[in-house]
This record gives sequence, C-alpha cells and structure tokens, in this order.
Amino acid sequence: MPLPDGLEMTALATCDDGAVLQISGELDHCTEQHFRASVGTFLDRGHRHVVLDCSPLTFCDSRGLNCLLSVEWLLERRQGRLLLAGVRHNVARVLHLTGTGSLLRTFPTVARALATLPPDERPAWPPPAAGHRLTGELPHVPPQGRAAATAYAYRSGSAPA
Repeated sequence: MPLPDGLEMTALATCDDGAVLQISGELDHCTEQHFRASVGTFLDRGHRHVVLDCSPLTFCDSRGLNCLLSVEWLLERRQGRLLLAGVRHNVARVLHLTGTGSLLRTFPTVARALATLPPDERPAWPPPAAGHRLTGELPHVPPQGRAAATAYAYRSGSAPA
C-alpha cells in the first residue's frame, strides 16, 4: 500500500557498490521529497549504482523527472549509474517527449539492467528475501565483503527497529 504521499520505495537488494530499489505509485511534486530522502539513504552509504525498478510506477511529472536526472547526475560524478528497469508506457512517453530518454538508461527488466554492471559491483538477483518499505532509518548492515548481497525483509509497513 502506498504511503500517504502516494509513493512507496522498497529496497530489493544491495551490495557494497549497488542497490536495487523499487518505486511504486506517483513520482511528482508531492512525492519528490520522499523520493530524494529514500534514494539519499543509499547514496549516503556510498552506493555508486542504483537500479530503479519502475514497473509499479504509475505516474511521473516534470518534478519527478528532475529527481531522476538529479540522481543520474550525482551517480555519474561517482563513476556510477542510474539504471531504470521495467519503465511503463506512460513514464516512457514522458522520457520520450522531454528528450531525456537518451540521458536515462532504460531496460526491460532488473536482470537486464544489472547485467550491464561489472559482476563485483552488482547485488545478487533475484534477491534472497523480500524488500521492505523505506519508512524510517535503515538498519545497520555489517560489511559482508565485496558484492555480498544483502536483502532487507520486514513485515509490510513496519519501520526498522
């Protein structure tokens, strides 16, 4: 179920250098702060690659597009990438109409997007457990070595302890 602001972010898998996040609902002027805070959590942890599963994303306006472009810009400066997977027709149309489709790399599936990353810089896919909603601070994850996959499994809607 989406959060009151109409956006839900779920961490599906992570490793030292990358994360797979799923975005559900609407990415617009009402939800951009939640999106920036959620993605910022992963950028603050040093992730250089973010695969964003957009298959449940139902709407994206110019503010949402600006959020995506901002993340792409930040990751490029870290020698990383933002990869969009499962982009639906309505969101793909926004990318096409604004001419930003050439700036944001899109793939039909998360697996295809991950395949473009170096093997030691991508999380295991499919993830070993379900993701959790990013509703609060993420739990501390002890280092488990290069590309050791970590998935977060929490009860639906529960905030990490």
